[in-house]
Amino acid sequence: MLTDTHTHLYSEAFDEDRDAMMRRAFDLGIKRFFIPAIDSEYTEAMYQLEASYPEQVFLMMGLHPTSVKDNYEEELAHVEAQFEQRKFVAVGEIGIDLYWDKSTLEIQKIAFKRQIQWAKKWGLPIVIHCREAFDEIFEVLETERDDQLFGIFHCFTGTLERAHRAIGFNMKLGIGGVVTFKNGKIDRFLKEIPLKHIVLETDSPYLSPVPYRGKRNESSYLALVCKKLSEVYGVSEEEIARITTENSKEVFGV
Repeated sequence: MLTDTHTHLYSEAFDEDRDAMMRRAFDLGIKRFFIPAIDSEYTEAMYQLEASYPEQVFLMMGLHPTSVKDNYEEELAHVEAQFEQRKFVAVGEIGIDLYWDKSTLEIQKIAFKRQIQWAKKWGLPIVIHCREAFDEIFEVLETERDDQLFGIFHCFTGTLERAHRAIGFNMKLGIGGVVTFKNGKIDRFLKEIPLKHIVLETDSPYLSPVPYRGKRNESSYLALVCKKLSEVYGVSEEEIARITTENSKEVFGV
């Protein structure tokens, strides 16, 4: 059994063929799907997805850093209200993104920190989005470092040094399609990271693995990520699937 720890299955990209796409994943042994939030516009679509696949789909709640704009207080209030109404498996995806907009850095930090504090309040993991912002992410994590801080560094694309630093904050590393890219770089040092620190993800519909790079990603392609890790670590795909699924259970408690 494989676990996709990060997939936006409610995305409009799947509106035409969602059920067929899910069946393709099921057929390859991918049976657990962890769903990160973006902002209030997608909340209803997430709930509908969960209703369609209640045994396989597990929802997170949070405010994505690229949605941290002038109305971020309203959006955070929406997130908090959802947590007060029902259970989620994580606070995510949250973090800092300086690729699209550097002008919002200060409010991104505020939103990130507040949501980390909510995760601690509810005893949940965080799922971190980091784009061109490792130093800024680590700075916030350092202020929140304690035994209650844990989670996943989603779509990890940093150096070996940054990988060790992330693990030092009690984070697993989310490994997806980038590991199959020729210029992805992480495959060069990944074997130096014990498998107990790794979970698998697709981030679909984004970041498709080779040979689908540049096309819509989907959860069935997690099998290609698993195959690549099998090559990197020199163990069977079954072993990669077993260990990374156990790691996902450890983080999410599901």
